[in-house]
Amino acid sequence: MDTVLLSRLQFAATAAFHFIFVPLTLGLSLLIAYMETKYVRTGDREYLRMAKFWGRLFVINFALGVVTGITMEFQFGMNWAEYSRYVGDIFGSPLAIEATVAFFLESTFLGVWIFGWNRISPKLHALAISLVAIATNLSALWILIANGWMQNPVGYVINQGRAEMVDFWAVVTNPYGLLKFAHTVLSGWVVAGFFVLGVSAYHLLKRNETEFFKKCMKIGAVFALISSILVVAVGDFHAKEVSHTQPTKLAAMESVWETTKNAPMYLILIPDPANEKNAIEAIKIPSLLSILAGKEEIKGLKEFPSSERPPVMLTFLSFRVMVILGFLFIILAVWTVIKLKKIEHSQTLLRLLLWSIPLPYIAGQVGWIVAEVGRQPWIVYGLLKTADAVSKAVEPSQVLASLIGFTLFYGALGLVDVYLLAKYARRGPDPKEV
Repeated sequence: MDTVLLSRLQFAATAAFHFIFVPLTLGLSLLIAYMETKYVRTGDREYLRMAKFWGRLFVINFALGVVTGITMEFQFGMNWAEYSRYVGDIFGSPLAIEATVAFFLESTFLGVWIFGWNRISPKLHALAISLVAIATNLSALWILIANGWMQNPVGYVINQGRAEMVDFWAVVTNPYGLLKFAHTVLSGWVVAGFFVLGVSAYHLLKRNETEFFKKCMKIGAVFALISSILVVAVGDFHAKEVSHTQPTKLAAMESVWETTKNAPMYLILIPDPANEKNAIEAIKIPSLLSILAGKEEIKGLKEFPSSERPPVMLTFLSFRVMVILGFLFIILAVWTVIKLKKIEHSQTLLRLLLWSIPLPYIAGQVGWIVAEVGRQPWIVYGLLKTADAVSKAVEPSQVLASLIGFTLFYGALGLVDVYLLAKYARRGPDPKEV
């Protein structure tokens, strides 16, 4: 294995692991803020118990997420020095804003929330978790603006072999970055919605705190349904943006080899990249791909040199899994909303919701595979190839050693996370105060 491949594997492993924690943080913070705000407004202490129960799980997830995020950033200097040199003037700005504004706001008010029980007024305490929720999602905005620039570079000039920012506003308002932010954050809300549904389903199956978890189920179901529908809607806009900015990615997502006007969509499709064609094309819907992409003509992969095409099979399959899961979430959420009044008697649905907890995580991971693998061979689309971005002074043996180290470290963190979340999720809420 060479340095490029090992560096890609290491970054993929650390980024994928970090993103296990991020989506739950995005959505669960909003739900906890809603629950505690309901307590302040109504005086109903069941909402306070909810905020404490789900808040405990949130803190566990947040703490481990911070650790994985910090270690991930070291790789820019370790393995991707040429990338850092080339785009540091642009990429560093949104990341600096994220760290100095969003993250510190998030962590500061989370500290106030954790240690402020019975020390500050209920209204200020609820405000603290609301600010955590805002800052958490704001943090994602700046990170995804940086990633959006890699996908669709804007507001820059090339000076002495480096990309330098000339229009900060263009970078901030990059349509690709804003759509990516919306799509990613909403997918995180889906994760949180189904996490609440799954944990609540576990307790309802056990007949534990039935009324409490029916209330949680109602909040989670509405949140999951709205988020799932919005993910699909934003995904449609995002696909149109991809079709205009990254035609190779779109062609790989749909396995389009020949440039086609009024391109159809095939519901059953098996790519054959080795022969630059599709082995099977069945159930054709005329012009649907062109309609969804917002372009009459869809460029085929053969329009581009083979060295500038992304891995077709992985991109294609990841996209299909993401789309199928997206519609499955809507179906499950609608079913849950319909059954809410007597949800404790719907044993089949409760079991499905319990076993569905991992599915939104999987959808998020394959979505990132589409975004990042589908951009290859570019690390900055159209400007800098991944092979040219790796550190020149790093030996393969050094990257392999750090890859093994990160894998063992993250594996241990993963076990700790699953153990703690499962332990406290099964324990349930604190007893009612007499």
